[in-house]
Amino acid sequence: MLVTTTPTIEGARITRYFGIVSGETIIGANVFRDFFASIRDVVGGRSGSYEEVLREAKDTALREMQEQACLLGANAVIGVDLDYETVGGSGSMLMVTACGTAVTIE
Repeated sequence: MLVTTTPTIEGARITRYFGIVSGETIIGANVFRDFFASIRDVVGGRSGSYEEVLREAKDTALREMQEQACLLGANAVIGVDLDYETVGGSGSMLMVTACGTAVTIE
């Protein structure tokens, strides 16, 4: 399934619009990642463990969005937007939402 952030697909004709589809995921960071990330904050550099969690959450949200589009009979999702938010009392949970418009292209 083709997934794009653009509202059109160059060289393809949209033949049907199914409407908005979305996928959401909430992932918690464990205490060890938090501990090592706090050390990284002090010494500088990138936090590979948090980057991995972000990628995993994004991939899950996109996959759920594509599954919803497929159930509608779409073969592409256009205008995709990804949103990242922290949730929970201490902000220790990460919510990623992917949404776009399910379409059929030829």
